[in-house]
Amino acid sequence: MKLVAPKSFTLEGGSKAVLLLHGFTGSTKDVKRLGTYLQKQGYTVHAPMYKGHGGTPEELLETGPEDWWNDVVAGYNHLKDAGYEDIAVVGISLGAVFSLRVGEEFPVKGVVSMCAPIKRDSTDGLFDRLYDYAKIYKSFEGKTRDEIIAELETLKETPKGSLNDIQRITKETCEDLHEIKAPLLVMQGSLDAPIYQESAPFIYNSIDVNDKNIIWYKESGHIITTGKERDKVCEDVRYFLDHIDWSIAN
Repeated sequence: MKLVAPKSFTLEGGSKAVLLLHGFTGSTKDVKRLGTYLQKQGYTVHAPMYKGHGGTPEELLETGPEDWWNDVVAGYNHLKDAGYEDIAVVGISLGAVFSLRVGEEFPVKGVVSMCAPIKRDSTDGLFDRLYDYAKIYKSFEGKTRDEIIAELETLKETPKGSLNDIQRITKETCEDLHEIKAPLLVMQGSLDAPIYQESAPFIYNSIDVNDKNIIWYKESGHIITTGKERDKVCEDVRYFLDHIDWSIAN
């Protein structure tokens, strides 16, 4: 069965825009609920779909974080070219790393980091994420158990240079956190893996701005935008966006 990959989406609302970023092996489906909610609250939302994501795991490994970062930059420019001067950036997981990097390199009104693995110092766990994604994807394709096992074994032998690149781009972003001058919201699931729980306070303490907050979600794991507390996540993002000063010049 040929699966249809999720796509980038733009939801037009008011003059204030939000760049919304998904994570590694994820897709715009992970942030669609949040995007739709923010549109109803008067925000224009654009969520780019990264190259290689939403398709086969083999296709994903043919791309890398520089490709995905280029999609993020294209998403930011998409909003700019559409006439939106006031932009905040919101991301989850690797998308949160990208949201922090956007805050380091581009004028933004606010930065929201959800479950960012900024303290990642190795590729441990990255292939596990890809492997789990592959099992689910191949199952949805309707492949037999033997076919899935054989393809997963082949996947283990596939070059994985892009995973090393994820570690590198995360490290570079971590080193430049002091460059962020916009208001900051850090959001973290309390049931998430240790690397993410360690990263949340590190990000909060590394960014020297007066307007910042950190929120923990006691019943949530990693993808908090689709977890038990997803409604509260939406409300907290909206509250942050409503209360930052959009009038300050970038």
